Amino acid sequence: GHGIAVLSEREGLKFETEMRSDTAPLSSLVADMLKVSKDIHVLRDPTRGGLSTTLNEIALSSKVDVEINEGDIPIQEAVRAACEILGYDPLYLANEGKLVAFIPSEITPNMLKKMKKNKYGKESKVIGRVVKKSEGKVYLNTTIGGKRIVDMLTGEQLPRIC
Repeated sequence: GHGIAVLSEREGLKFETEMRSDTAPLSSLVADMLKVSKDIHVLRDPTRGGLSTTLNEIALSSKVDVEINEGDIPIQEAVRAACEILGYDPLYLANEGKLVAFIPSEITPNMLKKMKKNKYGKESKVIGRVVKKSEGKVYLNTTIGGKRIVDMLTGEQLPRIC
């Protein structure tokens, strides 16, 4: 949401649905997560380069392959439609007020339950998993049954907006 909201405001683009930034303070959500467990392997804000770049940076630095499921990634329908019209990939858009957490699978149910009780974590969900130790790639299982590599953003999909 944030990248498209700022772009539409700056460029004077009008959409039927109002584009709103998804900025949000995450400190209370993180505090709630730490109450469930301090065993959080990675916690990142996917602002610069979006979800794809954030996951690639984590995969590369941790030397693991990550598999995500396209249908599980919470993208506002208005943002998805705007990206389709403008030719942008929502996986590379700036996300303010969102976080990516890598946590052990055994604490996931309790962690999600706690996160969903926080007003900034209501849309929290599992979007993927670490599949193996490797050189660090990110794979996307598409909604039509395919699988593709998700590369790190090179350059800027949108000019720097914040």
